[in-house]
Amino acid sequence: MKITYFGHSVFLIEEKGFKGIIDPFISGNVHCDARVDDFTDLTHIFITHGHGDHIGDAVELAKKTGALVIANYEIVNYLSTKGLANLHAMHIGGRYSFDFGKVKMTNALHGSGIMDGDTMIYGGNPGGFVIEAGSKKVYHAGDTGLTMDMKLLEDEKIDVAMLPIGGNFTMDAEDAAKAAGFIKAGIVIPMHYDTFDVIKTDPVEFEDMVEGSVVIVMDPHETIELD
Repeated sequence: MKITYFGHSVFLIEEKGFKGIIDPFISGNVHCDARVDDFTDLTHIFITHGHGDHIGDAVELAKKTGALVIANYEIVNYLSTKGLANLHAMHIGGRYSFDFGKVKMTNALHGSGIMDGDTMIYGGNPGGFVIEAGSKKVYHAGDTGLTMDMKLLEDEKIDVAMLPIGGNFTMDAEDAAKAAGFIKAGIVIPMHYDTFDVIKTDPVEFEDMVEGSVVIVMDPHETIELD
């Protein structure tokens, strides 16, 4: 499995016939030098919630690539009004078997309103995803505060956990370190920091607080490969 980070909360996961992007905030992402046109062969698009820095360029990417979009029911309903048809709705606690593996949608403590012009549309409940592809399990927490529900994720035997650390809108580094202790993933990758002034933080401080997991602070456009 290959995992590439594009800054903020954007990750590309690749595994034998599967190429899925999570929270495709490409345009306007100060950490991302890629363009929408650079993503030509996506198979899946995952959206954790409806905020603009997460739903991002999902509509344009889906139209260009034909990728299946996976999100909560309300976001899928919204996307269907934008001309998309290759959609799969899920909700919190649901698990589904796709052709590449299994996906479970997890709880998140956040909002999910969708700005459509000057109007905010109800975007359902925010969430995260446990994505199983090949022999690996990846947990993307989405935007969330610390929750005791994360203790249940230890049973999932997560290989890689992507956790927000920027504070203000999500967990800060201290709470994210507690979350890492709950989840006990083999690898933890910090995300959702330094994109805006209010979420500036030092990921090394987070790394120093985490015990029992390997922390990998990824640079934008960096790729790691899991054996």
